[in-house]
Amino acid sequence: MSQVTVIINGREYRMACEDGQETHLMRLAKDIDQRIEQLRGNFGEIGDTRLTVMAALTLADELVEIGKRLRLVEEELTALQDARVVSADRAKATQAAVAAALNAASDRIEGLTRRLNQTIGNGGGVMG
Repeated sequence: MSQVTVIINGREYRMACEDGQETHLMRLAKDIDQRIEQLRGNFGEIGDTRLTVMAALTLADELVEIGKRLRLVEEELTALQDARVVSADRAKATQAAVAAALNAASDRIEGLTRRLNQTIGNGGGVMG
């Protein structure tokens, strides 16, 4: 475990974090500090605790909104995946229909060729 000192609202806090997460933790602390400073600019000196609570509520609100957006994106993704499956099934059905039509056409051509060869072979005349 690593130890990092962060500054939030003018106060230093010694925090533990996983090795390699130091920079991430420092960025998070800086974001919270900036939010508190912005709230202080908007509302003045209303007390450290109230500013901290307001910053936490702002973050919680953003998290809820992001969660809602994530659920909508997941629903859209599921719909797109379902559409892809339907599309793939239609493509397979179309390929099968085309193959069947080509086989039927090939069978008809072979049948016509046999009849034509029989007609020519039975003295039916030569086309010229």
